[in-house]
Amino acid sequence: MTKKERAALIMEKLEEVYPDVECSLNYSTPHEMLIATQLSAQCTDARVNIVTQRLFERYKTVDDFAEADYDELCEYIRSAGFYRNKAKNIIECCKRIRDVYNGEVPGTMEDLLTLAGTGRKTANLVLGDIFGKPAIVVDTHCIRLTNRMGLTTNDDPVKIEADLKKIIPPESGCYFCHQLVAHGRAVCTARKANCTECNLNEVCKKVGLDKKKR
Repeated sequence: MTKKERAALIMEKLEEVYPDVECSLNYSTPHEMLIATQLSAQCTDARVNIVTQRLFERYKTVDDFAEADYDELCEYIRSAGFYRNKAKNIIECCKRIRDVYNGEVPGTMEDLLTLAGTGRKTANLVLGDIFGKPAIVVDTHCIRLTNRMGLTTNDDPVKIEADLKKIIPPESGCYFCHQLVAHGRAVCTARKANCTECNLNEVCKKVGLDKKKR
């Protein structure tokens, strides 16, 4: 079985269990998604959603964030961890969106990567969910599951993104990654791959390797 064929079967199986999965971060505007994703670094989405509920009531626009008092912003996002660096990045990011992009979150990888606190994972999530563009969001779940499933042998996010782009249809990339997050939380966790509860047994490379070891 080629990796492309394995990927197609995995996508089919994931669709059976997670047919309507979405990004688990709460947001209502492009800049809110961008900020929520920045806050999610080294923090759970559940915690970020608690933080942003108050945060987005206090700061409603890009200008509000660009002009935010650093110390006050720190207090709003403290429980998300690494809050000092995140607050600095959010302010600088929104200043650039305001001054360079006329207050609109840009829609290309090149432009997004010029924003403070924005790496490829964040940029791809924005491109996929906000702009509907082809995107592969390589987070910890994606890294873990795609290696276990035999879709890549790399652990570098950029290399994994390149590997997956070769075998995942462009229009399905972001959605596929959301499904991986759901599966990674429910079944194929970091602590244990619950293979007996997984509907991917027939196509998962890890299961095949485990059987050979026996």
